[in-house]
Amino acid sequence: MASAAGTPQPLPFEYAVLRVVPRVDRGEAMNGGVLVYCRPLDYLKAWIELDTERLLALDPAADVAAIERALAAIVRVCESDPGAGQAGLQDIGRRFGWLTAPRSTVVQSGPVHTGLTSDPDAEAERLLAVLVHRLA
Repeated sequence: MASAAGTPQPLPFEYAVLRVVPRVDRGEAMNGGVLVYCRPLDYLKAWIELDTERLLALDPAADVAAIERALAAIVRVCESDPGAGQAGLQDIGRRFGWLTAPRSTVVQSGPVHTGLTSDPDAEAERLLAVLVHRLA
């Protein structure tokens, strides 16, 4: 879709921060990525950036490899990878809903937020910079 001026028309999208909670009993969390979903563009993608130094500062005994596998599984569900199991076989909206459902695990989704974008990839990069990268 383009506006009269020829620029892409902004479309509604949803996003959620992926939180890493190395010790659920302590409740301490760090942001490890974002999920971006734009139904009109049939777009669902997980952008992952795990800061292992920050993770190990929260919990020196954190199982980094297991957390990386859990984050990689989220990417596979977004991509509808055949190895992602039943969740990866669902339509795009159900996959986003499944990924953002509350759970008490080491990798959790934060609340879903909405916005408008004409470029979901650029929006995801912006969200990573604002919500996941370390503040300078």
